Amino acid sequence: MAKKELTYNDALEELKGILQRLEGQEVNIDQIATDVKRSSELIKFCKEKLRKTEEEVDTILRDMKE
Repeated sequence: MAKKELTYNDALEELKGILQRLEGQEVNIDQIATDVKRSSELIKFCKEKLRKTEEEVDTILRDMKE
């Protein structure tokens, strides 16, 4: 079975879930480092996705002016 490609919305939802766990009353100390590392990866993914989208939109708008 093919692995589903991560989308911006999927990454954002996963980040929200991690945040809820970290803000919860019963924080799993053994899981904190893993959650923080995964959050870092997801944030990097989201930033790159936003950067690429901005470049694409800028290109489209530039092409429309010509």
